Amino acid sequence: VPASVREGVEDSAPAGSRTYGQLRFAPCNLAASDTPLDVDALCTTVSVPENPAAPDGRKIDLALAWVPARDSKAAADPVFMLAGGPGQSARDSYPGIAPAFREVRKRRHIFLLDQRGTGESNPLVCRDRDGEPAVVDEEDFSAGALRAFTRRCLEGLRGRADPRFYTTTVAIQDLDLVRAKLGAETISLVGISYGTRVAQQYLARYPERVHAAVLDSIAPNSMTLGVDHARNLESSLDLQFARCGIDKECSERFGNPRANLDRLLAEARVAPRTVAYRDPSSNEWREKELTHSVIASLVRLFAYAPALAASLPMTLHEAVSGRAEPLVAQAEMITSSLSDQIAHGMQLSVICSEDADLMRINPDDADTVLGNSLVELMQAQCEVWPKGARPDRFHSPLVSDRPVLLLSGEFDPVTPPRYGEEVLRTLKNARHLVLRGQGHNVIGAGCMPRLLAQFLDKQDPRALEVGCLKQLDYAPLFTGYHGWEP
Repeated sequence: VPASVREGVEDSAPAGSRTYGQLRFAPCNLAASDTPLDVDALCTTVSVPENPAAPDGRKIDLALAWVPARDSKAAADPVFMLAGGPGQSARDSYPGIAPAFREVRKRRHIFLLDQRGTGESNPLVCRDRDGEPAVVDEEDFSAGALRAFTRRCLEGLRGRADPRFYTTTVAIQDLDLVRAKLGAETISLVGISYGTRVAQQYLARYPERVHAAVLDSIAPNSMTLGVDHARNLESSLDLQFARCGIDKECSERFGNPRANLDRLLAEARVAPRTVAYRDPSSNEWREKELTHSVIASLVRLFAYAPALAASLPMTLHEAVSGRAEPLVAQAEMITSSLSDQIAHGMQLSVICSEDADLMRINPDDADTVLGNSLVELMQAQCEVWPKGARPDRFHSPLVSDRPVLLLSGEFDPVTPPRYGEEVLRTLKNARHLVLRGQGHNVIGAGCMPRLLAQFLDKQDPRALEVGCLKQLDYAPLFTGYHGWEP
């Protein structure tokens, strides 16, 4: 650990500031935009060339936060949490999952680098006509409307960003530059969802700089982002809805959740009804059409978290019974929250550069909840969006002998356990844990915070005593608006 960290605050530094390696940090507070959670930290910025091949060209500032270890004799390898999306801010995401790092922080510093294009690192945010962060305009998913929206987003970035340089490949160069400025010989990586792609690419390029890596909700290098989403969601819903079928209270009250979902989707395709509901943020009465996209968005995003998915049988039954207000209000709440969290322009830079040419429409997905909508959306927008370079072996499996712990949730609707098994096959010192009853992002579940710290300390994934994970159980199914009944 750099001497300035071991010795505390320098006499000449402003009150509360600290130095780590070459970087001086000032006190700051990290707060998630959609929750009351916050974390006290230390923050700074690191200036980098937007185009690494043109060091004298335009510079951008990368936002970096440091959550110090509690032990004054911290381990030499700091931990970088790599956020998901693509498009999420590591600094904004951390408060929501800080409890997962409670044991790690006893001996290790945590660093949160907003990947270029996200958070406060020259964010590439697309906005609708009202100026709000968005992916599309007014639920118009026609190819022409999607291309027009994308052109307008590009125009809004003119003069301050070249989207070609906001890819994973450039981002891992940023990460290694920050590592060097901190004076850390090695770092540990904790990647979540898309962050697992970043971790794998960093591991492949800078293997000697990695102490250990944790991949939570794994996206294999071979994966084309978005292509498998429809089938993965179907598999997750089948597993989660099956629980209602074997639960007497749920099945008697709400019938078959899948049949109810299919009925709603069929109705929405023919003649979507208009639903009056209270806006969950303002409590004002509003009206919204119960379209296919509204239903699909709610089902997809609730499937990420089994505690939310446990309410779907009830919510779907209410909707088919003529009471769709809760479904529409919940869909409005979760989709607006997601738009605020994702820098869609950065997401386009990643997907259009790294995945778009590999995307194909799958006729077999036409009968799924999502259908080919995500693929069609990305294809239309990527026709317009500038594309960066992709290394030849970008989609090759990661081959490594570094210690790696792989984590999957049994019900994950986007990065299912089979992805972890695929990545495991080419790793020499790794272990894959599948957490019962869990969804996407499982690092904070049950005893995982303790296992995470033990793994980073001992670097031996096979030696972990994981019996405590057997205590994880399935989320109780809702039988009323107040939850479940004992």
